[in-house]
Amino acid sequence: MKVYPLTLETIQGLINHPRHKWLIRISLCFIVLAGGVLLSTDPVLQKSSYHLLADNRSWLSTPNFADVISNLPFAIIGLAGLLYCLSNRNDTSLSWQVYFMGLILVAAGSSYYHWNPNNQTLAWDRLPMTVCFMSLFVALLGEHVPCQFEKIILSASLLLGISSVVYWHYTGDLRFYGLIQFGTLAAIPLILLLYKSTFTHRHYLIYGLVCYGLAKIMELNDSRIFELTGGLISGHTAKHLFAAAASYYVYLMLKKRQAY
Repeated sequence: MKVYPLTLETIQGLINHPRHKWLIRISLCFIVLAGGVLLSTDPVLQKSSYHLLADNRSWLSTPNFADVISNLPFAIIGLAGLLYCLSNRNDTSLSWQVYFMGLILVAAGSSYYHWNPNNQTLAWDRLPMTVCFMSLFVALLGEHVPCQFEKIILSASLLLGISSVVYWHYTGDLRFYGLIQFGTLAAIPLILLLYKSTFTHRHYLIYGLVCYGLAKIMELNDSRIFELTGGLISGHTAKHLFAAAASYYVYLMLKKRQAY
């Protein structure tokens, strides 16, 4: 990757570069839209029923066993991805390393939450999720801007994501967190659309988005899926597996891709 000095002229050049104009415009539109939503809508509070998950069976002295153990794939994929990034530092950025570290933290945080579901433990579930959302966004964006900007953008993005969870934790309002989660996910196809791919196998990201979309559908139908499968698997457990599959596609993309 070509090295650019971090100067005012470099920043102005990036802003005025034809490749970045649309992304900057969309980012500004998102900020305006987010501000409008926060100012014009009422707070969205976390329902207490959210913690009443369908499969609360215990096994091996582990409460809510299926929802706890189904976080294991996150740890496995996170560890495999982190080891890959550390052994291929010339081809992967710091943001990719943070993303896979985030997956390991997701496994720990989500397991902790499902061991004893409540708003206090849910915060430790959501914090590492924002790390994954933001670092994935910056990793993809960072492959199209000079590498000197990656640490600045990554730090700001992680702070923004963590702030959304802290804001929810102390106010009970989910709007900021929802905007961060779905805003960063919506940015992925925009990046793929606006920028010419510099690597092969970028279509794996689309597979990952589809899996994550299915994960959200599973989550919203937790009890129904538990009933339809005769108690074999709940929607929330399936959510973990589909979300882990989404992360696995990201890992596969990195392993298989080659620079054009």
